[in-house]
Amino acid sequence: MSKIGEKIIKVEPVVTVDIQSSSVLVKGPKGELKIEVPNTIKVIQENGVLTVGRTKDDKKTKSLHGLFRSLIANAVEGVQKPWEKKLEIVGTGFNVKMEGQNLALKTGFSHPVVFKARPGVTFSVEGTNLITISSVDKQLAGEVAYLVKLTRKPDPYKGKGIRYAGEYLKLKPGKKAKAAGAA
Repeated sequence: MSKIGEKIIKVEPVVTVDIQSSSVLVKGPKGELKIEVPNTIKVIQENGVLTVGRTKDDKKTKSLHGLFRSLIANAVEGVQKPWEKKLEIVGTGFNVKMEGQNLALKTGFSHPVVFKARPGVTFSVEGTNLITISSVDKQLAGEVAYLVKLTRKPDPYKGKGIRYAGEYLKLKPGKKAKAAGAA
């Protein structure tokens, strides 16, 4: 038995779930998501509750059971309140600003790096160093946040770069610290 797959998903009245043979369409006030479901996984809706089950008990189906329950639960939550990822920019002269729907990042390159917004993703900027990425799709929000972070990963010595808000970086000691330890 899948511990996660056996949990029920509570559906609020503002969310509608349309179950077809090979997909689940979740609609809410913030948007809609369609999740393709294999035919070995069955989704049942009754009394405002979704239950995810399986038609076979082979190893592959058991491994997919919890996965698709989590994907459907994330969709139900995301169409009510979009998923957010927060990034912070650390470094002298590093900043970010909005250019229409796109991000313009100044992170030490000779030119600003313009990051175009994908469909279904919205950017917002607080001050000059905080970015909020939001989407109804949790996977898409995380993927875009990672791609923005890749434009300037944090430096291991000074910590300059783009990181997730609240992310702890263990900084390496520099040459002086190594020389002082050897003497």
